Amino acid sequence: MPATAAKEPKERIPVAIGIDREDRARLAELLSQALADTYVLYAKIQGFHWNVRGPLFYAIHKMTEAQYEDLGAAIDEVAERIRAIGFLAPNTLAKFLDLAEVKEASGDPEAAQMLETLIKDHQTVARSLRHAVEEADRVDDVFTADMLTARIGKHEEFAWMLRALGGRE
Repeated sequence: MPATAAKEPKERIPVAIGIDREDRARLAELLSQALADTYVLYAKIQGFHWNVRGPLFYAIHKMTEAQYEDLGAAIDEVAERIRAIGFLAPNTLAKFLDLAEVKEASGDPEAAQMLETLIKDHQTVARSLRHAVEEADRVDDVFTADMLTARIGKHEEFAWMLRALGGRE
């Protein structure tokens, strides 16, 4: 069995939506990474929300709350899209950490470092999602492309707001 076949998601039920199985499998892989990045970022933002301190406490606390609430909804949307195209969504922390480009928070960062970390992470997710949009466009999966394009906009907006809050805009 080739190495790539071992990583390919397993289709549970055949899906006939006008997109070949191989193309849907590739989309499921990209969506799984998007789901993992979103989940890890969600956990990081929520941890920062709980532990922020200093003069920017209230602003960061409120902004991170809005962000993790948005990401919580996105987690469900992306996972359900993976299911809709015929594959199982990753569903363990270990799998999310393995798939995600975004890494867990470590240590006890100060507010300024929290902002820098989240700016970087939102930009990372936006860049990664662009690849998934390109693939969705290539196979004419307009729903997935639209959904992920909207997510790119949210991540870019969140990065901008964090830059502005930290005086870097």
